[in-house]
Amino acid sequence: MTQVELSISLTVPGAAAGKEWMVVNGLSGYASGTLDGRADRRHDGLLVAALPSPFGRTILLDRLDEVVTGAEGGSFRLFESLVEFRLECGLPVWLFRRGGLVMERRVVMPYGQNTTLIRYALLEGDPVGLDLRPWMHVRGNDGQADQPLHRPTLTQEGAGRIEITQGPYPPLRLSLLGKGGLGEGGRLILDGGRTEDSFYPIEAERDYVKSGPVWSPGVLSIVLDEAGVALLASAEPWPVALALDSDQALAAERERRRRLLARAHPSLETGMAPLLVYAADAFLFDPRGRHDLVARAHAVGDQVRSVIAGYPWFNDWGRDTMISLEGLTLLTGRADEAKWILRTFASYERDGLIPNNIPDGGTDGVYHAADATLWFFHALDRYLTATGDDETLGVLMPILTRILDKHRAGTRFGIGMDAKDGLLRQGIEGYMLTWMDSATPRRGKAVEINALWYNALCVMAGWQKARGDAQGAARTEADAARAKASFNTRFWNPATGFLFDLVDGEDGPDFNDPACRSNQILAVSLPHPVLEPSRWAAVVAAVEARLLTPYGLRSLDPAAPDYQTSYSGGLHSRDFAYHRGTVWAWLMGPFLDAWLKVHPGQASAARRFLDGFADHMGEFCVGTVAEVFDGAPPHTPRGCTAQAWSVAEWLRAWVLTGEAKAG
Repeated sequence: MTQVELSISLTVPGAAAGKEWMVVNGLSGYASGTLDGRADRRHDGLLVAALPSPFGRTILLDRLDEVVTGAEGGSFRLFESLVEFRLECGLPVWLFRRGGLVMERRVVMPYGQNTTLIRYALLEGDPVGLDLRPWMHVRGNDGQADQPLHRPTLTQEGAGRIEITQGPYPPLRLSLLGKGGLGEGGRLILDGGRTEDSFYPIEAERDYVKSGPVWSPGVLSIVLDEAGVALLASAEPWPVALALDSDQALAAERERRRRLLARAHPSLETGMAPLLVYAADAFLFDPRGRHDLVARAHAVGDQVRSVIAGYPWFNDWGRDTMISLEGLTLLTGRADEAKWILRTFASYERDGLIPNNIPDGGTDGVYHAADATLWFFHALDRYLTATGDDETLGVLMPILTRILDKHRAGTRFGIGMDAKDGLLRQGIEGYMLTWMDSATPRRGKAVEINALWYNALCVMAGWQKARGDAQGAARTEADAARAKASFNTRFWNPATGFLFDLVDGEDGPDFNDPACRSNQILAVSLPHPVLEPSRWAAVVAAVEARLLTPYGLRSLDPAAPDYQTSYSGGLHSRDFAYHRGTVWAWLMGPFLDAWLKVHPGQASAARRFLDGFADHMGEFCVGTVAEVFDGAPPHTPRGCTAQAWSVAEWLRAWVLTGEAKAG
């Protein structure tokens, strides 16, 4: 089996500071924390279960106190002896050393289960005791930390096996798995229950509630010897939770990951690409808790799949899903899942729009986005190009036709084609409809919206022709031609040599925003570029000179008066900086698409733009890519610790530059 490891030495004091780990379960549930054993975010937990609607992702087990007893020199906290952290097949492994004692800790979540197994092994030394005190505050993973505790109910079912129920939530099941079978040698020491205040320093940095109560029922105690022991934490029924012991679960997950690598694109076998194939897997999930959606899909023989936009707090977002689809699924050999994702989102279409997002624990979509639906056309085009799946196209054509008709006539949120010039306008007060609206209102005709609109018209005309709809294709081609002519007249700014970010803005019909922003790269990068080829080089050169960093594109030129150097501080400060200079990793993909159109045959030069990500893989959430980075050096990673489109577009860019080089 191919094994990919990322090792980080923790022998230097402070080497673990600021670094985090995460594993997931294929249901959008996860386990996460700091490398040195803490829960520094309110979202962290050793079991964050993906529960059915109306609960959504729920923190059932916050953290553990792990104490080694009976060792030479006395008892000590396990993480006081941490010497190394590494990933094996993308899974976390901790190594501890104290005198002649060497121990190992691993965490795995069996795929498709709301179960976490924490495996402890004694590698060297005499047997010792291991006391595990679980701490919990059962609440939604994005809920504030200071929510009151629910009154717990504890049921003990034999040695080392308990159920804890808090409030309306399903019970947390805890068990010790030791040598010889369930619970042998293990015991639960109840001490009447303890409550303490838990401090979350990252929440303090982000100006959220920084502390809240956690409760513990007692201590789970067992002997750690050469056979090893494991703590099981699960929201599943006991027969499911106990179906695999920790060794079996680890072996099964390693085999599943081996298969992931085996079917991925050949270009993803080198460098850090295999590690990001594992990372991509984290975002694809089965939303089986949305029972009504599942029932409707199963009734016609379909499955349901979706994409988590980012961990630990985002759920599934339409634009993020469609931007990510090619990298997460098509390049990793998971075309069937791409199909189910497209059909799942198509089933949510309302008034010619697919959802901006689907709230965690909910079943209804939220639709205030002008670009998510246009990205849907792009994602479907990439899927059909890769698979030739005419059946899916046939299923979706009525929905696609309705979408275009609604956009032509005008739909919700002021989204609609302007009859005067064929460009797409959008905007209504109080709603953020483009991806770059946070504290940056862009009501009017945005550059990337119209690049996507033209691309959608072009691919739709091709599909209409292929299915014998000559009349529909002719109309769509005419709309595309008109939009392209208007775009090149309206968006080109001869004074700067690049594109306006917005025309016909809310300050008046003649207002054009001249800011140099990353959005304009889509006018070149998409498969059907709306910008005239004679202007490609100027736009790409401006973006490279003003916006390119080692981790993606800045969202605003540093020369702009409202440019922000850092995405940090409280919510207001972060919102203000989000699209005023903050670097977005996903934009490296469109930049390289455009760069290679201007510099064909220069794949080696293009590949070097990805070099900066190698160091990043070990600096934030180990083994994955962050949502955003500060605009100014050293470009500190910020936002979500793991972001779907950041990972997906890196994978796509790696394949793109590898194929271009091979060609």
